[in-house]
Amino acid sequence: MTAAERTMRLLIIEDDRESADYLVKAFREVGHIADHAADGEEGLAMAENGDYDVLVVDRMLPKRDGLSLIGALRDKDNATPVLILSALGQVDDRIKGLRAGGDDYLPKPYSFAELLARVEVLSRRRGGPAEDTLYRVGDLELDRLSHRVARGKDELTLQPREFRLLEYLMKHAGQVVTRTMLLENVWDYHFDPQTNVIDVHISRLRSKIDKGFDRPLLHTIRGAGYMIRDGIR
Repeated sequence: MTAAERTMRLLIIEDDRESADYLVKAFREVGHIADHAADGEEGLAMAENGDYDVLVVDRMLPKRDGLSLIGALRDKDNATPVLILSALGQVDDRIKGLRAGGDDYLPKPYSFAELLARVEVLSRRRGGPAEDTLYRVGDLELDRLSHRVARGKDELTLQPREFRLLEYLMKHAGQVVTRTMLLENVWDYHFDPQTNVIDVHISRLRSKIDKGFDRPLLHTIRGAGYMIRDGIR
């Protein structure tokens, strides 16, 4: 699963059939549910009546344009996150889209990988409880939004991959995390590269979060994987 770690229900409001089919197929291939509306009126009706995690809205639509659609939803207190897709990519265009009630704005052409990442972020924001963005294990704290990591009063500096590794371990605090889980979710590998890349990063991470502290938090579970948990000695 992607960073969202759950199946999202998405509505693609796009009048270009080829683009719409591509997006619906791509989202479904990565495990999400994707519906399609071909114009602004149909999209508004589906958005009002469906329980969607995120709307992906093309700005230029027949019957009702994307900004008008978003405004109508916001006027009815519909707070479903909206990502606007548009060939209009100038700063003023993006500002208009965000002021109309959009939550994000992605100019065309775009990569699906970036679109997926942005949609996942919007879906997480909608869920929005503090534990979704702030993880704590003992006196170790990781803030996913600011990328701040601290243990006690000491702020820690992590490399991007170390941060992703710690984030995943803390999300599954108290659970055994296998090497396969780490390869797939931290390195995006769906095969074993037969290297010691995990061991090296675990060692570096352990030296940063545990070295100099009385109580270790990161543990190797022999024959199984790794675990972050408070209270194990």
